[in-house]
Amino acid sequence: MKSCWVIYNGSLISDKFADQARLVQEAAERAGVKANILKNYEVQMNLQERIQDQPDFVVFLDKDTLLASFLKQAGIPVFNDPDVIETCDNKAKQYLELAKHGIPMPKTIIAPKVYANFTIRDSGYYEQVLSTLGLPLIIKEGHGSFGMKVYLIESEECFYEKVDELRGVDYVFQEFIESSRGRDLRVNIVGDQVVAAMYRHSHTDFRANITNGGVAEVVELTIEQKSLALRAAQAVGAEFAGVDLLFGVNEEPLVCEVNGAAHIRNLLNVTGINVADAMISYILRKLG
Repeated sequence: MKSCWVIYNGSLISDKFADQARLVQEAAERAGVKANILKNYEVQMNLQERIQDQPDFVVFLDKDTLLASFLKQAGIPVFNDPDVIETCDNKAKQYLELAKHGIPMPKTIIAPKVYANFTIRDSGYYEQVLSTLGLPLIIKEGHGSFGMKVYLIESEECFYEKVDELRGVDYVFQEFIESSRGRDLRVNIVGDQVVAAMYRHSHTDFRANITNGGVAEVVELTIEQKSLALRAAQAVGAEFAGVDLLFGVNEEPLVCEVNGAAHIRNLLNVTGINVADAMISYILRKLG
């Protein structure tokens, strides 16, 4: 009988993180796999000792890439791979990969590193960004989930306030896609298959995330939308991914971002499809 660990971050007290782990655990057990849920701090990264009772694989639902790398180094297959988790968790790094593979996305400028106690306010750099992208525009911090740390900037005053506030933080500037205001698609990928998708929309926020008050419904994706979501996941190397697509001019799809540890409860509630079953099935096929 195969065994696995399902790991999530124990410092996050919202039940949605434990719930995600339970969905995966239940799917593993349905497939005949013994599954243990562990908080990330319950696996000690002792570099002098071998991990006891190693599982056959780990489903890693966290962004603790050091722990994921520790487990991979011990010879345990980790899904997603820690390099993928790190790429998806850093939006600037992710957009570099998407651009390298020619993935359609909003115009994006990665902000230069500016140390917290310094400024490039008088260099002319920010004026160039405003000239290139115009207003309104989006500023996204490098690390953030559920639509958090994403800012719609509608005036020069707010622009300069935000860049001053973000000194010392990784972030990107991005074109605001007005045609996609308050609406997007979440497409969940497992391997090279689209498993489930939903259309999200909000009348109160420029973001469509359900966490921010958006609502969702079942959607039938076009061939172009499916193809782009798969290409985006492949570009960052993700075997499991939640790809967010925007609606560009004439509804052409654009990649907003790729989530390497996408939550699946809302998708299950909306579509009735449990992505965890597909994840476990994929892993078992891959491991043989």
